[in-house]
Amino acid sequence: MLDILREGRNVAKSLVIVESPAKAKTISRFLGRNYTVKASVGHVRDLPKSQFGVDIDNGFQPKYITIRGKGPILKELRDAAKKSDSVLFATDPDREGEAISWHLAEALQVTGDGACRVEFHEITEQAVKKAIKEPRPINQDLVNAQQARRILDRVVGYKLSPLLWAKVKKGLSAGRVQSVAVRLICDREAEIDAFQPEEYWSIVADLQSAGESDPKKGVFTAKLHQVGGKKAEIKNQQAAEAIVKSAAQAEFAVQSVERRERRRNPAAPFTTSSLQQEASRKLGFTARRTMRVAQQLYEGLDVGSEGTVGLVTYIRTDATRVAPEAQAAARKTIEELYGKEYLPSKPPVYKMRAGAQAAHEAIRPTSMQRRPEDVKQFLTRDQQRLYRLIWERFIASQMAPAIYDTVTVNVKAGHYLFRASGRTVKFPGFMALYIENTDDGENTNGEDGTLPELTKDEILRLLELTPNQHFTQPPPRYSEAMLVKTLEELGIGRPSTYAQIIDTIRRRGYVVIEEKRFWPTELGCIVVELLKEHFPNIIDVEFTANMEGRLDQIEEGQEDWVQVLTEFWGPFEVELKRAELHMEEVEIAEEETDEVCEKCGRNMVIRQGRYGQFLACPGFPECRNTKPLLKEIGVVCPQCGGQVVERTTRRGRTFYGCANYPKCEFTSWQRPVGKDCPQCGQFMVLKARRNQDPQAVCSNKECGYQVELVEEA
Repeated sequence: MLDILREGRNVAKSLVIVESPAKAKTISRFLGRNYTVKASVGHVRDLPKSQFGVDIDNGFQPKYITIRGKGPILKELRDAAKKSDSVLFATDPDREGEAISWHLAEALQVTGDGACRVEFHEITEQAVKKAIKEPRPINQDLVNAQQARRILDRVVGYKLSPLLWAKVKKGLSAGRVQSVAVRLICDREAEIDAFQPEEYWSIVADLQSAGESDPKKGVFTAKLHQVGGKKAEIKNQQAAEAIVKSAAQAEFAVQSVERRERRRNPAAPFTTSSLQQEASRKLGFTARRTMRVAQQLYEGLDVGSEGTVGLVTYIRTDATRVAPEAQAAARKTIEELYGKEYLPSKPPVYKMRAGAQAAHEAIRPTSMQRRPEDVKQFLTRDQQRLYRLIWERFIASQMAPAIYDTVTVNVKAGHYLFRASGRTVKFPGFMALYIENTDDGENTNGEDGTLPELTKDEILRLLELTPNQHFTQPPPRYSEAMLVKTLEELGIGRPSTYAQIIDTIRRRGYVVIEEKRFWPTELGCIVVELLKEHFPNIIDVEFTANMEGRLDQIEEGQEDWVQVLTEFWGPFEVELKRAELHMEEVEIAEEETDEVCEKCGRNMVIRQGRYGQFLACPGFPECRNTKPLLKEIGVVCPQCGGQVVERTTRRGRTFYGCANYPKCEFTSWQRPVGKDCPQCGQFMVLKARRNQDPQAVCSNKECGYQVELVEEA
């Protein structure tokens, strides 16, 4: 630790530097008057934007400069350091936080190999005071790993982007990890385009015990499972009808009844990735929105008599480890709320993925006693919803498994075998509190219904045999939750970068989101195909994942960061020179519209901007006229009779508003369907879920009216 001695001073004064003012405010409450806590407001130094800033020939030496606007902040920190006996860097406990501490130490001329770095994973009084007493040197391996990533991304971005400007379109850019994410979306679209649906049929039998006289009792449904001892595969209507005709003549009898008890374990507590996925599924949050709100919960909020305190542990983690004291507190809460039967015999331990940082914990509440309903009044709606999600997921992860009674009945009809299954919840366990959603937006409590009491060899009455036609479906387009899950499974990027990746590829116009699914744009597909042809490694999933692994090895001190960059640069430089000579120019025609520019009379074209598409005059720079691009949905505004159009917020969220804005201020987050509620007269909106018929629901939540939405011919 750098001691800055001042004569005549009896009490040591320490300067503690964090990233954000909110974090500074929270920590200063815990440390008392012998500590001054100030914020760097994020990074203070970075590579310059206006130049490459990396000396490749001199060991990839970076040229760091003070970020524009950070001069006054650095001056304030230097002045505070001069008045202090020691300086402590309390930035976030990850690579980026370590790099910020290193940059601050360099800027303030503090010796980084002294005990100047403090690290805590939750912003509570106990954790902060404990960390302050245990400072350590700055971990140069962590710094080098972050520095290698930053330089690697700079090399790719600043060398590829000018090439794309020259060959495709001015203003384009290419990123090392973002390009792979776009490729995943483009490849999925190619799969969908190439998909050929195949017809297949299923046959279900409505059955009843032959001894049952009440026509409504003992009825159940079984599905054709086997034909002649082999899996039933019915390709067409003729085959289905032949089976129906044949099976209808056979005697239906119970071949076997199998009863089993099954257990379902709770999901692990949240990592960064799983939090982003579940917040997308359950709350409709984007990854960026999730991380913004989670950061607020971590840095600290005023919760009344307690004052300002961090509500959750560090939110950038890939670990599922839980501290023993947190498990003990969770078990106490579970027993208080649900009883001892909801406690497992010992705290569960969840498997962590390979490469996860074992020193980190999963995301959890800092105190189990701060129940969501207790702090609700102090939080915004987004904060309250996300905190409840984290609290419930963590408590549920420490609860006993759910127990089911399952029944499988095989029914023989000649050489046909039908199967029926039922499942009932015997003990809800963790499901009494929380059930994880699936990628189609649904959750299930595992209740598949009961079957009547049946015995082996019992004769059944056939009520009806029904053939059903189906077609195989193409793979679904990525939702944000699905894309995050895929990136994690493939080892592309890291959890803390997913929100930035998604935000970047949208802003660049490589993808758009429609109905909560990613669609590649023509521009995105062209860039991906060019990169595939000329830079196969840059766009290769396995190569990118291996590079992430090497960055991890730098962090662990097992690889030299300069050597990793050198081995990357050699082949990349060869590809770059070859592409400059052989990459063909691609012209992307701008989409012309019927909208006429009122200033010069030209037909306006659609262009991509930072916040999405807009209309622009093709006469630029002579004519600089622009307009918002209004996408009509064919619905009349319920307030003024104008057209309802689809719009996008600056953060990329879709909403619906009147084309006559600002004269008419009608808006709706859900898509209006053009019909009024027959019960209360309010406008109705679309509610659609995968594998379910769309519903029209009343926009007045107190009304609750809904009806199946039938498309008019």
